[in-house]
Amino acid sequence: MKIQYLPHTADVRMRISGSTLEELFKAGMIGMGNILKEGFCNKNNPIDNKKEIDIQAVDQTCLLIDFLSEILSLCYVEKSIYCKGEFPVLTATKIVGTIYGTHINNLDEEIKAVTYHEAQVRCNSDNQWETIVVFDI
Repeated sequence: MKIQYLPHTADVRMRISGSTLEELFKAGMIGMGNILKEGFCNKNNPIDNKKEIDIQAVDQTCLLIDFLSEILSLCYVEKSIYCKGEFPVLTATKIVGTIYGTHINNLDEEIKAVTYHEAQVRCNSDNQWETIVVFDI
């Protein structure tokens, strides 16, 4: 799993990759959590919040963006950052599982939206799943 933050004029741009689709989705969740609160998902935080998710989309790119958007909404509603997850169902068009979070009092950065701009989930020639995600801040 790899997360790389890339330069962008006004927003936050992130390249994520993983050896499986699940690793890619987890990298997106961790990368977004680390934007909301710097380095938060790199620490061993106590888990005090869990949420079930069940999301369907037309393809794997839309599924990733919808997944991250759902987690972003839950971050604001539940005042938690989600860094871990278990996904017994993950296909190109559906994800079902549980995400685990930690209550927080404040954020370092507010994300307005997870955008579709530049997003294109694909398996590259090294057999790694990858995409770029742009966050509107």
